[in-house]
Amino acid sequence: MNEVTEVAGRVAELAYALDTFYFLICGAFVMWMAAGFSMLEAGLVRAKNTAEILTKNIALFSVASIMYMLVGYNIMYGGSDSGVLPAVGFLIGAADNAAEAVIAGGEGAPYYSNLADFFFQVVFVATAMSVVSGAVAERMKLWAFLAFAVVFTGFIYPVEGFWKWGGGFLDAAGFNDFAGSGIVHMAGASAALAGVLLLGPRKGKYGPNGEVRAIPGANMPLAALGTLILWLGWFGFNGGSELMVSNVAEANAVALVFVNTNMAAAGGLVAALITARLLFGKADLTMALNGAIAGLVAITAEPLTPAPLAATLIGAVGGVLVVFSIVLLDKLKIDDPVGAISAHGSAGLWGLLAVPLTNSEASFGAQLLGAVTIFLWVFIVSLIVWGVLKAVMGIRVSEEEELEGVDRGECGLEAYPEFINVK
Repeated sequence: MNEVTEVAGRVAELAYALDTFYFLICGAFVMWMAAGFSMLEAGLVRAKNTAEILTKNIALFSVASIMYMLVGYNIMYGGSDSGVLPAVGFLIGAADNAAEAVIAGGEGAPYYSNLADFFFQVVFVATAMSVVSGAVAERMKLWAFLAFAVVFTGFIYPVEGFWKWGGGFLDAAGFNDFAGSGIVHMAGASAALAGVLLLGPRKGKYGPNGEVRAIPGANMPLAALGTLILWLGWFGFNGGSELMVSNVAEANAVALVFVNTNMAAAGGLVAALITARLLFGKADLTMALNGAIAGLVAITAEPLTPAPLAATLIGAVGGVLVVFSIVLLDKLKIDDPVGAISAHGSAGLWGLLAVPLTNSEASFGAQLLGAVTIFLWVFIVSLIVWGVLKAVMGIRVSEEEELEGVDRGECGLEAYPEFINVK
């Protein structure tokens, strides 16, 4: 009997080690998405704004890591009696007793390290903040952006994350969001929309008669590379959200999540490419790239229940939506240089509403409740924070700095010093 107990304990240890390692590797994949956002945005902005957009992306990741350690993680997973107002705690601990609990066994014992969970969650909050970066590019003050990042990653995101993933009222209502079409991506887009509305469009983007003037990005190879990095990172984003891989059923589930994630991206890209060809007469690379991202965002709400064909179609709808959304925002004079609000917001909403199409346990009512709640919370609070920042320190650079390029004004250097032409 002692031998059986010993073997069972070692099997539990091995499963714990495997699931913890899998969780950490998936987190590292998601962290690599920071490079994807950096390259995508650097490719889609003008050369004179490249260094600043890179500074924002690497700085926001660092800010997110610190704020989530200080307060965000404990807000999101600290529990609550009401399910609406989360408990507030500070600082994650260095001790990790999960291993002792899993070896002891028993129902509800954790099956991976608590610190692995923190690492996986912190790269998610950084992803949400990365969505904001591209939408406000080329005219926002760097330090105003970073000040907003402190509030968003430490407080705004953790509260709405608690409502679902922390066991709050949205979870109790039956809202489904497997890996964050709404909690991560639509939330980032909602914060971005609030900032863009207060910030205003770039100088010269819209003509006196309302015509939309194209402002091409500086580096399409970088934009394509960034998209492919994001595509790769998304396997960790969705695959890691299965949380474990140490038995046959979970391993098969992870495999399905990987396949569906890939198929949705492919469907989104092809659909966006075809839509752009029909609308504009050209195969627009930027629309194709955003189509892939829209497909990835759309499948993130539920990558486990669709068959691969259904996942492809869900991604394809996201790809069509992102093209029309980008066009619509331009008509409304809402200037988003990289299409982030459309790719993460419109596609995120579609992804949430598509869950009941393949998941019989989900309802449209609960999905709509979650979508509306997340949007209203993030948009309204973000609008208030952006408004305070605008009043206190200003959020937009001067016309002269915008014309010259925010690289010089905000960072004091240029990404391409030998090729810059500000005229």
